[in-house]
Amino acid sequence: MPCIQLTLSQPLTDQNKSNIKARLGKAITAIPGKSEAWLMVVFHDKASIFFKGNQNADSAFVDVEIYGQENARAFNALTADICDILNDELSIPADRIYVKYGTTNHWGWNGGNF
Repeated sequence: MPCIQLTLSQPLTDQNKSNIKARLGKAITAIPGKSEAWLMVVFHDKASIFFKGNQNADSAFVDVEIYGQENARAFNALTADICDILNDELSIPADRIYVKYGTTNHWGWNGGNF
């Protein structure tokens, strides 16, 4: 049950969203047991993001929430993939992207919890 929320400084087209969602669906498999089948992707575009004290370049904040335990090696691989995806699709440089990870043992779905 992963959820990836992307807050981006630039506006997105439907094609941007589709491409990023598809690539994140493949990238999420870097985390053992995770797949696109349970992935939720949420886009927040056109955000005012001040990074390094300015807004002079596009930036992104990516929040990755995972049901289960931390896996530093997998998270590192996923961060590299996320930075590559956002650079390829939106020309956001990796040094203007923050990726945050959160894990939980409590995840609700379909009226109950896992």
